[in-house]
Amino acid sequence: MLSYLLVYICAAIMSQIAPRLSPNKKRPGVVVGTRDSVLALAQTAIVEKFLRGKLGPEFEFGRQAIKTAGDKNQTVALHEMERKSLWTSELEDMLVVHKVDIIVHSLKGLFNPFLTLTFADDEFVDMPTMLPETCSLAAILEREDPRDAFVVRAGHSYRSLSELPHGAIIGSSSVRRMAQVKRLYPHLVLVDCRGNVPSRLRKLDNVENLPQFNYDALILAAAGLLRLGLGDRITEYLDAPEVLHAVGQGAIGIEIRAGDDEVVDILKGLTHEPTALACYAERELLRTLEGGCSVPIGVKTTWDKDGSLHMLARVSSLDGTQNVEADERARVSNQADAEAFGRTVAQKLVVGGCVPILEKIEADKTAKEKAKHAAEAAMAAAIPENDESGQLGESVVLVESEDGGPSA
Repeated sequence: MLSYLLVYICAAIMSQIAPRLSPNKKRPGVVVGTRDSVLALAQTAIVEKFLRGKLGPEFEFGRQAIKTAGDKNQTVALHEMERKSLWTSELEDMLVVHKVDIIVHSLKGLFNPFLTLTFADDEFVDMPTMLPETCSLAAILEREDPRDAFVVRAGHSYRSLSELPHGAIIGSSSVRRMAQVKRLYPHLVLVDCRGNVPSRLRKLDNVENLPQFNYDALILAAAGLLRLGLGDRITEYLDAPEVLHAVGQGAIGIEIRAGDDEVVDILKGLTHEPTALACYAERELLRTLEGGCSVPIGVKTTWDKDGSLHMLARVSSLDGTQNVEADERARVSNQADAEAFGRTVAQKLVVGGCVPILEKIEADKTAKEKAKHAAEAAMAAAIPENDESGQLGESVVLVESEDGGPSA
């Protein structure tokens, strides 16, 4: 009996070892983590196509697509959401425990959008990195068009933002876009519009069936429309100096576990150096000012003919009436240079007076959060523990729509 048991154990061990020793076994693959949205999946397909072309058909892929906190809650404006990472934290948790090997992001989503502002005597102090210590940004793909796009309702004759009449309604989930449009056209009405790109377009066009939205136009990222084959919906590209895009907009970033040399090797050749350097500078600007979804910070970075990186940056108040700008150039040849340049531009904005704008935005947001929590606490205290009807009503209120994703 014992001999049979030993044979069984040896066979079980060899069944695990033999496949690893077999020269015909496919190379170990990677599991790609992504948000479960139309645009996120399209971006993931771009990365997978590159890797298949580089590594060959024998390389195996897996995919884990999930709905993140920002995807699930479509009823609250992005800038009013709780202080947590809306798009990345769940995926990063999966990355750290080896459930996925890489995460594909829109680069503008790869930062903590709700950091606490910290200034001393109008001088910025050193800020923490935007990614957890357990994760790192391993690759940045070549940028798609980073500009914002003005999209009118089907059937409208308007061909530009400037043609919209007084009181026209524009939908957007970005306070940066809202602030910059308010700065230029205070007679227009800006309202929050959440959801993935196709669902937003449905809300825009189907005014008869969805009268509660009643948008005349939307402002979206051109890159998202182009990647989804919807470039024909772009009525007008919005560009500097009037409208500056978001940090990292149009670029795809690949996040990995820190120190995972094997995955680093797999991703070699994926990074587009001019895009990466420009985005490193933009992200350092954002990191230094500690901005995010809730702060209107716009940028435009371009490469001059002499090889210098040119950055125009703007911090705006939410109503668009206060604006501080910086316009700088520098020779940038590596990540350290790019990040130093980003800090320089941030310092120019601080000297120019952006700190009071940022502090007011943060103070207003904190006050709203406290008022919301106080109201929720008062409501909870008013409901007896054995009042099942009250508990049922609360559970209904907390049901979240799963339609959509972050600003395209």
